[in-house]
Amino acid sequence: MPVDPMDDIELRSVQLQYPNQRGSIVGSCDLRRVPTDKGDILVAVQGDTTKPAIVTYHDLGLNYASSFAGFFNFPTMRSLLDNFCVYHVNAPGQEEGAPTFPEDYVYPTFDELASQMLFVMTHFNLKSIIGFGVGAGANILARFALANPDKVGALCLINCSSTAAGWIEWGYQLLNTRNLRTKGMTQGVLDYLMWHHFGRNPEERNLDLVQLYKSNFERSINPVNLAMLIDAYIKRTDLNIARTPSGSPQTSAPSLKMPVLNITGALSPHIDDTVTFNGRLIPEKTNWMKISDCGLVLEEQPGKLAEAFRLFLQGEGYGKC
Repeated sequence: MPVDPMDDIELRSVQLQYPNQRGSIVGSCDLRRVPTDKGDILVAVQGDTTKPAIVTYHDLGLNYASSFAGFFNFPTMRSLLDNFCVYHVNAPGQEEGAPTFPEDYVYPTFDELASQMLFVMTHFNLKSIIGFGVGAGANILARFALANPDKVGALCLINCSSTAAGWIEWGYQLLNTRNLRTKGMTQGVLDYLMWHHFGRNPEERNLDLVQLYKSNFERSINPVNLAMLIDAYIKRTDLNIARTPSGSPQTSAPSLKMPVLNITGALSPHIDDTVTFNGRLIPEKTNWMKISDCGLVLEEQPGKLAEAFRLFLQGEGYGKC
């Protein structure tokens, strides 16, 4: 009787490994410390600096590597880098291994974080940028574009909120900042961050990806510094923008003047925020997209996002992207 060759095989020294596509982008970036009026910030430069500039800004609990490395390593985005240079901006103290800010450190407000983009543009001699932001980073880039419309050619914003924090968000995040300062990354804070990025029931999605993000929140981000960024986020002011109907006189609350690609995921908890934001933008210059089967768009649907971004840039005259 033939013996099944699989009968007596034992799995020895098997270790679970999680996907790590971040190394390729991290190794290919030139890390620069850019001085600003609120201290130095880390900017990772990816690509040929003679090409048009894309400036990215990350969301809460992440940094340039954990937020954008997987997406910009996607084949469509790698080919896009032949035509652009990407400047990944890190919020103060959010990079991996960042030292803890002293207790008397005053973290910049979101308006001040937006103003730091001027220092980045001056440092790298940039005349105009394309903004690519997620969550908190999208809000920061929207503020910068509103204050400096001549310096921003286009915006791609994912899960962008244009309003001040509501009472429920304020309460949850206030508890999170208190725990981060006193206890570090607690299970409650971890659960909130997972919901913030993935939406409900993240455990029902890609388990490797979920584990990768949990590990990042637990090990890579300084909890005290993150508490300061979250505190600044819940104290954000309303963008104070409004859609002006065609032919109507300009209101005291102007909208963004450049083209905006406004994106969310079908499973994201921030859909309503993007709908509200969309209603305050100029229709002729705005595209709103809800990408199916995802909450964390950059990681769960990178192909659809990359294609949408490529077509958006082509439509704005950026050649064969």
